[in-house]
Amino acid sequence: MANIISVIIAYLLGSIQTAVILSKLFGFPDPRTQGSRNAGATNVLRTAGKNQALMTLIGDVLKGMLAVLIAKFLHAQPFFLALSALAAVAGHIFPCFFQFRGGKGVATAIGAILILSPVIAIILSIIWLVVVFMTSYVSLASLITCAAAPLLILIFSHTAYFLPILIMAGLIIWKHKDNIQRLRKGVEHKVKLKP
Repeated sequence: MANIISVIIAYLLGSIQTAVILSKLFGFPDPRTQGSRNAGATNVLRTAGKNQALMTLIGDVLKGMLAVLIAKFLHAQPFFLALSALAAVAGHIFPCFFQFRGGKGVATAIGAILILSPVIAIILSIIWLVVVFMTSYVSLASLITCAAAPLLILIFSHTAYFLPILIMAGLIIWKHKDNIQRLRKGVEHKVKLKP
């Protein structure tokens, strides 16, 4: 029972849309109506600014962490710990509280993996940062990071984590399908790294 409860709680936590809530609290545009219409930190950066994006990023990472921490507290089995990570990301992408219109799940995934395997989360964060600084493409960094996650889990962590993390990576990559098309055409948006 604790296993199932953990997954349900994780999905509900993931469904809390940091960007949308912060937009209402601090009066910046709802990111689902601006820019890429994605409720994530990158779109908030483009439409509202660095401070708002940072708050969004922190909130999205924390809910991924909290989802897996609660699963651990409930003594969920290893497979269900990873399934809780997947559920948190699924909640972020398809939030039941916000008409199932959410973000792409990268920050929430990093937060969840941080609890599953801190070393792997740090490696993935470094990969993400290096790709962003080399290319200025957040979407490309996210795609490469997601592709690397299941492989790193399989090599360095609990094998029971592999399938949920593989599905999670596939879901996030699927959410980036429009970005993939723009990358192929050479028209993808770049993030400005300098003021």
